[in-house]
Amino acid sequence: MAEHSNPELPPLPYDYTALEPHISGQVLTWHHDTHHQGYVNGLESAEEELAENRASGDFSTTGGALANVTHNGCGHYLHTLFWENMSPDGGGTPDGELAARIESDFGSYEGWEGEFQAAASAASGWALLVYDPVAKQLRNVKVDRHDQGALWGAHPVLALDVWEHSYYYDYGPDRGSFIDAFFEVIDWNNVAEQYTQVVSSYE
Repeated sequence: MAEHSNPELPPLPYDYTALEPHISGQVLTWHHDTHHQGYVNGLESAEEELAENRASGDFSTTGGALANVTHNGCGHYLHTLFWENMSPDGGGTPDGELAARIESDFGSYEGWEGEFQAAASAASGWALLVYDPVAKQLRNVKVDRHDQGALWGAHPVLALDVWEHSYYYDYGPDRGSFIDAFFEVIDWNNVAEQYTQVVSSYE
């Protein structure tokens, strides 16, 4: 049987209360320790099921396991990026190469921000800023659940989780205030690092 490394829940890169008052410590505790851990567990379970099916030659449950890999894998990867994209020292606007690329691809920072906020308002899952290596440009993507509406080959560099568990305890049904709060904690240095790593592979 092929060996696979087990997925692990990465620790938050800051204290649970570090993003207050924008995101409460209670929400981060539930969101990270319970929700994100659930996707890690689901991914590990699905990978184990696939390995067992390959070894036994019984593929009767493989379709469901493959769907679980996609769902839980995307949930795990996007949550990891979401935590990394935020910082208690965040906020403001991007600068340097990332700022220039946003202006080039969206016309202005304001053009990007308005479009990203619209994606976050409309999504039943995630709003993502991704690098599209085919068109060689940044794009905003509205993703439902974790994987519906994703763009093949695109690499997320900024992720905003707009599932209700991300904000309802803090903001109730007022998703717009949560989206505004997210902009107060975006770690643009991290987003720039994500962007640089991706672009260096394609351009």
